[in-house]
Amino acid sequence: MKISDLRIGVKLAAGFLAVVLLTALLGAIALVQMSRIHANAEEIATNLLPSVTQTGELRVLLNRMRRAEAGMVGARSAAEVKAFAEQVAARHKDLSRVEAVYEPLIDMPKEREVFNAYKTRKAAYVALQDKLADIAKGVDFSTAETMELTADALSMLYSGESESAFVATAETLGELQKINSDAALQANEEAKTVFNVARAWVLGTLALCVALAAVLGVAITRAVTRPAHHAVQAARAIADGDLATEVPSGGKDEMGQLLNALGDMRANLARVVSGVRSNAEGVASASAQIASGNNDLSARTEQQASALEETAASMEELGSTVRQNADNARAANQLAVSASTVAVQGGDVVAEVVETMKGINASSNKIADIISVIDGIAFQTNILALNAAVEAARAGEQGRGFAVVAGEVRNLAGRSAEAAKEIKALITASVERVEQGTALVDKAGATMTEVVSAIRRVTDIMGEISAASSEQSAGVGQVGEAVTQMDQATQQNAALVEEMAAAASALNAQAG
Repeated sequence: MKISDLRIGVKLAAGFLAVVLLTALLGAIALVQMSRIHANAEEIATNLLPSVTQTGELRVLLNRMRRAEAGMVGARSAAEVKAFAEQVAARHKDLSRVEAVYEPLIDMPKEREVFNAYKTRKAAYVALQDKLADIAKGVDFSTAETMELTADALSMLYSGESESAFVATAETLGELQKINSDAALQANEEAKTVFNVARAWVLGTLALCVALAAVLGVAITRAVTRPAHHAVQAARAIADGDLATEVPSGGKDEMGQLLNALGDMRANLARVVSGVRSNAEGVASASAQIASGNNDLSARTEQQASALEETAASMEELGSTVRQNADNARAANQLAVSASTVAVQGGDVVAEVVETMKGINASSNKIADIISVIDGIAFQTNILALNAAVEAARAGEQGRGFAVVAGEVRNLAGRSAEAAKEIKALITASVERVEQGTALVDKAGATMTEVVSAIRRVTDIMGEISAASSEQSAGVGQVGEAVTQMDQATQQNAALVEEMAAAASALNAQAG
């Protein structure tokens, strides 16, 4: 498992635990080595140095006893002999006292062996001293000859056997002192060695602790700060709108999860922005097509409105000559009813389209239905003009002027029908181009609903014309009124088309 996969708390806990364990190891090593040094120091202080001291004191006492012995040999009176003999006895007691202190300190076999040899030699030496003391005490100091003979015997004993016994005893004490001195030196060297080893262990462990702590510190710091630095850079890049720069993947710890979350966020934002950009380009293209089609439609609608105005004027002139056209009025009524039915059906279709398409497509279908109605009205107007021409022909010379008017009306109706067909073709093409932009023209659907309502009102008017067909004058007046309403509706359609064009232009500008 990589260190980057561990959580930050685990990393910190592991680092502190490692430092604590190494510190405990360092303390344990130091305690062990200090215990060894203490043991050596205690051995030197409580055993070896006292042993050296005691053996040295034994040698001093032995030398003092030897001097007392020499004094006893050279004594010139019984009192001197007695005094020196007492000194020898006192030194012997001192030796026994020091031996009693020293003997428990013996802990080496060699030392025990030499000490036993010392006691044996000392016993032999003490026996010779006792012999010498007995001889000295038996000297008769009253005669010179006796003193001289005794002095010679004492000198021979003192210089001979006693000297040899003293030297042998002193040598064993010297050997004991040397054994303890060498042991003390060896213990001191061992203490130095232990100290050097302990220092090396402590320094090595300390260096290891420092190195491991540094490595862990650097590793943990890098494991925390590097992902944090990458996360800050990624967040700044996303904040600046740079969604192309890849976010480096992280481990399984908290910072790695943060980097992975930032990477997912960048990818999702890039997809969203790409989708919005693609939709905006599609909307821009569709709105441009809508604007172009609506401009054409606006021009056509203006032409149609102008034609309807001319038709209304002609209908006013025609009103004075159609009083005898009741039959034609009935036919016109039937056509109006049909137109009303078609308008209602077209209104229903437009309502359904507005409900399902939610936009410009529905409004364009309503405009197409209106153009169909206008085409039908133009057709009806053409029929009325044709009937008027027939009646004018029947009237002969008197109906010539009426025939001229009827011809003009037919021309206007033909132009209206042709314009309606062209507008219808344009609307059909516009519907195919703006299917993706229909959501933006809900307002056009409402306006087309008003157009259907207007067509229904036209149907009602045409019903009234049919009911009042006996009065052709009133019927023609109603037709004129209907044409006027159609003109108003056409003007409303023109205004609606202009609004659609403006909305499409605004949409195109926003999409761009």
